[in-house]
Amino acid sequence: MKTTMILLAAGFLLTGCFYDPFGPDFTPPSPPRGVTTSTGDGFIEVFWDENREPDVAGYHVYAASSYEGPYDLIGTVSSPYFVDYGVRNGYLYYYAIDAYDFAGNVSELSMDVAYDIPRPEGYNVVLSDYRVYPASSGYDFSTYSIVPYTDQYVDIYFENYNGTLYMNVRTDSDIQDMGLTSSIVDVREAPANGWSTTHDVLLAAGHTYVVWTWDDHYAKFRVTSLSSGRVVFDWAYQLVESNPLLKRDVGERKAAAFEEKVR
Repeated sequence: MKTTMILLAAGFLLTGCFYDPFGPDFTPPSPPRGVTTSTGDGFIEVFWDENREPDVAGYHVYAASSYEGPYDLIGTVSSPYFVDYGVRNGYLYYYAIDAYDFAGNVSELSMDVAYDIPRPEGYNVVLSDYRVYPASSGYDFSTYSIVPYTDQYVDIYFENYNGTLYMNVRTDSDIQDMGLTSSIVDVREAPANGWSTTHDVLLAAGHTYVVWTWDDHYAKFRVTSLSSGRVVFDWAYQLVESNPLLKRDVGERKAAAFEEKVR
């Protein structure tokens, strides 16, 4: 009988609901690191390094209008990637991430400065030679529309000059060939210098070009098709004045500078 009681007690200890051979877990994961963003048209992608703790169950994603916050919870994911579709083009968004484990412990927020400004983009725009079809030769990025090359708000216009194909800007604007790219997203930021001194560029299929418009906005377009009578391109346009971000992640120094400008 005594032996039976000892065995029953031992079985209860081994199988009881509150028995944990390792003890309770009160240690939170470390804050996620390497948080970066990449912007698009009406969305922002957020990336970060995966936590190394084996018991991490997932991540909370937070957004704010400034680095200091307050931050609002906008999503929960199990992998280190999130797409924020709840954004508006031309508005500034900061992001922070925390990690949580299977025991319910939550880390501190990430300390990286990660922010972006989504911007509009378009595809398969067709322009004609301004000498032949002047009404459909120009493009206005601010209204996302094809306009005559004589329009007061035209940003770029197409020209076939004796068989050589150009994209032109007015003398109060700048343009630059960024070279061959596999996609329009390859060019993430407008350059600081290197603009065409003649305010035009030779066009080549597959090349991406950056434009600094007369009203101090940056845009880019990538030629997808080219012939003697027309050019077809994709484009993106930054709504925030003076901001060179076209699709990229930024560091703390630039983040602080741009935040001051857009406030």
